Amino acid sequence: MNADTHGFLKVVSAFIFIFLWLITACAPTSTPTPFRPPTKSGPTAILSTTTPVPQLFTSAPALSPTPTTPTAIPPCTDNLTFVNDATVPDGTIVSPGASIDKQWIVSNSGSCNWDSRYRLKWIGGDTLGAAAEQALFPARAGTQVTLRVIFIAPNEIGNYESAWQAYGPDGVAFGDPVFVKIAVE
Repeated sequence: MNADTHGFLKVVSAFIFIFLWLITACAPTSTPTPFRPPTKSGPTAILSTTTPVPQLFTSAPALSPTPTTPTAIPPCTDNLTFVNDATVPDGTIVSPGASIDKQWIVSNSGSCNWDSRYRLKWIGGDTLGAAAEQALFPARAGTQVTLRVIFIAPNEIGNYESAWQAYGPDGVAFGDPVFVKIAVE
């Protein structure tokens, strides 16, 4: 090995030594946690190794659960408003025994939707051959529907009337009654 190479290796070795020394000198050092053997005062004893830190926050009082009641949903209301006769105006003349297709336009003016539990029931006059209880056509609140009942005119000449009323699922009548009024000649 010649003198130039040997001098070069010494410089490089010195440089590496200084570099490693700087790295270790600048590295963070950890402080070991002192070991304290358990004392006879029990496992809950707190051993102070530093000055106590003043309490920054106060604890909030324990909250007891407050019973909550669900918000009551107001019950809906049933109502039927007569709008118009769609067929067979009052006083229509019909033949004895004739089939009468009576239709009324009504509005579900309540806030309840009518479903299969709602009925249209005969409340007075003559049933005119119709069943005394009919299904009330399902309708959403605020909509108009057509109610339909098929009647049979009596065989005797005269004036006849049949009155019908809507009933809710609770069996309570509501709204305007609807009528059919005919003259048999």
